[in-house]
Amino acid sequence: MYDVIIIGGGPAGLSAGIYAGRGGLDTLILDKGQCGGMASTAPFIENYPGFNGIKGSELVKKMKEQTTKYCQIKEFTNVIDITKNNDHIFSVEIKNETLESKNIILATGSIPISLDSKGVKEFNGRGVSYCAICDGNFFIDREVIVIGGGNTAVTEALYLKSIGVNCSLVHRRDSLRCEEQLAKDLEESNIPVYWNCILKEVKGEGTINEVVLYNKKSDDDISLSVNGVFIAIGYKPENNLAKSLGVNCDDNGYIITDQNMATNIEGVYSAGDITGGLKQVVIATGQGATASMNITR
Repeated sequence: MYDVIIIGGGPAGLSAGIYAGRGGLDTLILDKGQCGGMASTAPFIENYPGFNGIKGSELVKKMKEQTTKYCQIKEFTNVIDITKNNDHIFSVEIKNETLESKNIILATGSIPISLDSKGVKEFNGRGVSYCAICDGNFFIDREVIVIGGGNTAVTEALYLKSIGVNCSLVHRRDSLRCEEQLAKDLEESNIPVYWNCILKEVKGEGTINEVVLYNKKSDDDISLSVNGVFIAIGYKPENNLAKSLGVNCDDNGYIITDQNMATNIEGVYSAGDITGGLKQVVIATGQGATASMNITR
């Protein structure tokens, strides 16, 4: 019987493990893959306190090493289901075993929706990004495109422009899907928009130096010299376990919590990207710490 089982070994889950273990709780972290989550794929992180700059994989390695001092971690362990028994104990089903815990922290994260355009996978982390706040500084005074037409894409484009990145927006429709004020801000910022266009191909040698767009209206290809591609067409929250437990989620599928990171199900907490909001390592670690501190208390 564990005091707390944490599902997900990204920054939120690892931080939760540190604080739970230090609080005297018998704690286990389960991750369906290798610890780190999206943070481990970041080529370079410059906005995490204490480091002027560090590879995402290196930061995660340090977090994992610290966490193992306080709790057990099981990687490559897929959680099949979680149920709450009448005695308020949670049964966590994994392959060939069922574990029991008094509390659960869901730190299952979210994954960015990508594109199957040619070259996108190849240049992931080498010019293809899903986070302007994370990677924008690498492209100051350089040319990039932002893919999308909703709030996220327009916000990303405005942010990139504000820090000195030369950016254009690429949208597959002839009108934006964002809030009216964001559309006005985009127009006032003089950010070029390629309407009715989709990303056809990403090209380069080592890093990106060109993209090919396809204009659906004119049936033409457009070649652009760019250094980066920011894909901002949304995220998919990993909420299957939350839903099976009856945890409340918002309209976008993100887990709803209170200020203590508690959900509507007693004994179930959540932290990190699965709760929505800004997807930043520092926020995830803070939420993980908050969840464990409140369980301890």
